[in-house]
Amino acid sequence: MKHSKQTKAKIGIVKFLNTAPVYETWKRTVSKQVWEIVEGSPAELGRELAGGHIDLGFVSSFEYGLNPDRYKILSGLSISAKGSADSVGSVFLFSHVPLDQLNQSTVFLSSQSETTVALVKIILEEFNKITPDYIIGDINSAEAEEHNAVLAIGDDALRLVAKSTYLYQFDLADIWKRETGLPFVFEICAVREDFYLQNKKLIDEIHKELLRCRSEGVNVLKEICTIAAPRIPLPVSGCVEYLQAMEYNLGAQEQKSLAVFFDFLIERCEIKKNALPLKIYSNLC
Repeated sequence: MKHSKQTKAKIGIVKFLNTAPVYETWKRTVSKQVWEIVEGSPAELGRELAGGHIDLGFVSSFEYGLNPDRYKILSGLSISAKGSADSVGSVFLFSHVPLDQLNQSTVFLSSQSETTVALVKIILEEFNKITPDYIIGDINSAEAEEHNAVLAIGDDALRLVAKSTYLYQFDLADIWKRETGLPFVFEICAVREDFYLQNKKLIDEIHKELLRCRSEGVNVLKEICTIAAPRIPLPVSGCVEYLQAMEYNLGAQEQKSLAVFFDFLIERCEIKKNALPLKIYSNLC
């Protein structure tokens, strides 16, 4: 135990509202200075993990698929969307025209999540059999407004829903749910294999704390939203509704969904075949 307390660890946590149940609980209840939190978008944290600049954390699911031999997935942790037409989504394709009219049209994609970019391509190309032209960049730029459709995620999507002038708003998690019957896993919590091998007790300790934060956070969503909602800004009631549509576990349905997603990506030659079966570290749950 002495070793785990002294060892430093850099932990990536996505800075979006959808991580608030875990992150706000962590900030309130975990005070170990040797555990440094690094904030970023899913794509940014994926690059930080791949480059060895952080040791573990919530990263884009796509990053695990790119480098499955370098990571383990920590059990019981994800940022997933249940995907329901009655829920508030966090990943939207905003469009001036119906989906079937986007063939050979330009679609502007957020650069903040490789997982979401991959998902929208599956939805458009595999589910709807159309092939748009894609541009990846900052959806808050003036350039984004020049295109027929825009993909926005996380807090950007919530803000755009409130002020959108687009005629159509497609919730990608809801489309995935209708096509597969499964929730969609946007982020997993991954640890670098080399760091894990050298620090197993430490990983167990951090893993346990993350699971505790997850469990406590989802039970006090109103309190969490009182703190986090003004940053969007969003009414507390709207924030609660939004977070209730999220799933923070990595149960059988989430694992199955991740496998289906990876099957698509393997078939499309976008990730490595050894992304499956999933390597889930489940010492604690």
